[in-house]
Amino acid sequence: MKLETYLPAVLSWISNHGIKVAFILAAVFFIHKFAHILIERGIRKAVKTDRFVVPGAERKREDTLIAIFHQAFVMLIWLMAIMMILSEIGVNTTPLVAGAGIIGLAFGFGGQYLIKDLISGFFIILENQYRIGDVVCFGDTCGLVEKINLRTTILRDLDGVVHHVPNGEIKTASNLSKYFARVNLNIGISYNSDLEKVIKVVNKVGKELAKDSNWKDMITKPPQFLRVDDFGDSAIIIKILGETKPIKQWDVTGELRKRLKIAFDKEGIEIPFPQRVIHQAK
Repeated sequence: MKLETYLPAVLSWISNHGIKVAFILAAVFFIHKFAHILIERGIRKAVKTDRFVVPGAERKREDTLIAIFHQAFVMLIWLMAIMMILSEIGVNTTPLVAGAGIIGLAFGFGGQYLIKDLISGFFIILENQYRIGDVVCFGDTCGLVEKINLRTTILRDLDGVVHHVPNGEIKTASNLSKYFARVNLNIGISYNSDLEKVIKVVNKVGKELAKDSNWKDMITKPPQFLRVDDFGDSAIIIKILGETKPIKQWDVTGELRKRLKIAFDKEGIEIPFPQRVIHQAK
């Protein structure tokens, strides 16, 4: 067959449908190009700056949200563009839409837990509940956050064990390192100790630790005597409280324990063993 036989049909299709297809593709590429810029500006303005969070951590959260919104938007516009192009080239999209509805229904039954994980992950990131580098607890599971995505949060505990926690299963997230942390230490002293002397020694050790060049950058408020917390069976329990940079509370508390033990030994302050009084029947 000669080319002249098909040329009028081709030209007719191009004039009626080809121009529309080209316009759809051009519009998609244009929207795709500028969508990231618009979404980025919108997220930067919409997310409120937290005065306690360092700029790097805040920007990381914004970048994560920008990537999520951009990917979702791009998928949506390309899906719409494909359906419009198929319609222009003569494909009946009604069965496709119906089939997509059936597939979506099946996915809804089988993938409800996945959807739950994705939604939970989105709000975890949006609300800045925790970030990479934070120490968090999900019930009895605690560890350093190594990775966050929309589906899971990955923790590594002190034993080096990696925990993959689905975001939809997180009921309570306890962040142990957001903004600041506390030294919260209870120590037992003998009942015959001079309490005023103990207070002076504790406060002195806390101030010296906060001034130490190796520790001062970790401490924001020197550990100090707070109160007599309890009367135990063998000791008076005193509470010591201070504030540190995030994740530094365990290092500072360990050093404080060591220095208090040395200071108590030097000052003759006893940290008693458990005692039991036995009455012998006559």
